[in-house]
Amino acid sequence: MSTKFTQLEELIKPVVEGLGFEFWGLEYISQGKDSVLRVFIETDAEKGIDVEDCASVSRQVSAIMDVEDPISGEYSLEVSSPGLDRPLFELSQYQRFLGSVVSLRLRVPFDGRRKFKGQLTGIEGDEVVLLVDNEEYLLPIELIEKANIVPQF
Repeated sequence: MSTKFTQLEELIKPVVEGLGFEFWGLEYISQGKDSVLRVFIETDAEKGIDVEDCASVSRQVSAIMDVEDPISGEYSLEVSSPGLDRPLFELSQYQRFLGSVVSLRLRVPFDGRRKFKGQLTGIEGDEVVLLVDNEEYLLPIELIEKANIVPQF
C-alpha cells in the first residue's frame, strides 16, 4: 500500500466513522486533472446508503481534504455505497463474502495470469483462496490490485 493511499485512509476513515458509517475503502486514481478520489461507505441499517448519506460524507471529507490538502492538483471526490459488485479491500471483507463469486486482478502475474474469476472459498493467513475451474488458488492479499464481488442473479 502506497504512502499516499495510507495518508488518505488515515484522514478519511475517522471522518466516515464519526458520521456513523462503516468505512468500506477508497480508490485514488491519479490522472492529472482527471484524478478521482472514490470513497466507499457502508451501513448496518436496513435502508442502506442513500444520496443524503453520500452528500453528508462528501461535505465532511471535502472539508478535511481542504484543510489537510493531501492531494496536489485537481481531483474529483466521489462518495458511494460499495454496491452489488462491491470492491474488496481487506481480508475481513473477503471473510464476510465467503462463498461469493469474485473477479480479481493481480499486480503481477501468478501462475502465468493476472485475472481470476472464481468462488471465494476461504482465507488462509494473508492469502485468499479462490476456486477457479475446480482448481484452488492461494493468492496473497498484497498481490491483489483490484477485487470485486460478481453479482449473482
